[in-house]
Amino acid sequence: MKTYLLQREIATDDPYDVVVAGGGPAGTAAAICAGRQGAKVLLVEATGCLGGMATSGLVSQWSALSAGTHSVIGGLMLEIVKTMHQRGHLPPHVTPEAWTTRFCGSTGFEPEGLKILLDDLCVEAGVEVRFFTRVIDAEADREARRVDGFILHNVEGCRFVPARAFVDATGDAIVADLCGADCREAGRDTPHIMPPTLCCLQTGIDFDRLGDHEKAVFKAIKDGFFSQPDRHVPGLFRTGRTTAIMNSGHLFGMNALNCRSLSDGMIKGRKLAREYTAFCRKYLSGCENMLPATTASLMGVRESRRIVGEYELCYDDFKARRHFPDNIAVYCKKVDIHVYDCSDEQYERYLKEFRETDTLGFGETYGLPYRILVPKGWRNLWVAGRCNSSDLKVHGAIRDQPACFMMGQAAGVAAVQSIRTQTPAFALDTQELVSTLRRCGAYLPEPAEK
Repeated sequence: MKTYLLQREIATDDPYDVVVAGGGPAGTAAAICAGRQGAKVLLVEATGCLGGMATSGLVSQWSALSAGTHSVIGGLMLEIVKTMHQRGHLPPHVTPEAWTTRFCGSTGFEPEGLKILLDDLCVEAGVEVRFFTRVIDAEADREARRVDGFILHNVEGCRFVPARAFVDATGDAIVADLCGADCREAGRDTPHIMPPTLCCLQTGIDFDRLGDHEKAVFKAIKDGFFSQPDRHVPGLFRTGRTTAIMNSGHLFGMNALNCRSLSDGMIKGRKLAREYTAFCRKYLSGCENMLPATTASLMGVRESRRIVGEYELCYDDFKARRHFPDNIAVYCKKVDIHVYDCSDEQYERYLKEFRETDTLGFGETYGLPYRILVPKGWRNLWVAGRCNSSDLKVHGAIRDQPACFMMGQAAGVAAVQSIRTQTPAFALDTQELVSTLRRCGAYLPEPAEK
């Protein structure tokens, strides 16, 4: 590869306490919760709204809010769910049982309502948000494992932003990789890449007459309707009176860490969205008058890059329903590894895992330890969300938005504690962190390590 040496002087901002890269569920939670702890916080987001996959990605559905006996969410995530309900941004059939006693159900929501709520919460917490801004490089001492600042780019050009603590909530561990933290990449360190989906917002659905989606998919495949005979189609998730997000169409072989692949994926994703819209109109009762409002502006990536952390949450932990002394969240989502192709073998593998092997029983949960948020040995860098330190199968359970919101809250609170106590991320007093999170409303019952 040819190289080009770029040298230039750029403006330097006044320092912040905490800079968060990425305004998705994890990053927004980290920024809000750090701001509520009294820190001077900058939140950097590449698009024009907060929420990430929940809003720009139109993955406007939360799963696994309750283990049946109790809610597993708390703190900021619970506050968001309750406020969305109070403001009328959840579907009309949704009641508080959805997050208290309905066992591992799913709850759709209006993405526009979440955008506004997250704006409100950032303003109230004193968080400075810079939209249309990306982290393009980082100043880091790799030997000391310390970050000194981010280089940002937006319409005003490049700026250097120093801070005392940094949170990577990019989903793709972009910042951690730029800094030189050890990472694992799908397709490089694994034999496959879990395919993404470009979601779509649909209107004009008669939910009182909505047919059986799975039966309709099988009938359409038998008729030769689809361009790819994919039996694993998550389908429609209700977000309002006549609206739903359509999570349909796997983009097999797409690599979210390759710009050409990602670009081709967006083009193909929009074609698949049109195809699945036509399928719903033809095969699914209640969808005869369904109209696509828009496709997402962000690809619904399920897997890309994850850090090598102080601890890697693994499948044995999931199977043991293990909880940890440094739990920063409790969750109950089952493993959800999508098919890698349209073969019978992949579909049978998915059904066995998702519907039989990797399900949780009524009231069962597992813990998310603080150590999965810290790149191994780093002093002032945390990750939150999809780029956490977990193995392939567990990652398929905790990449969901409720877990990401809770990881973000923990990362933001931990960053402020690290600044206040002058303790590096890898050596943080986790008992103090857990106590602070409990005071902030997090659901963290006393664990007994197995």
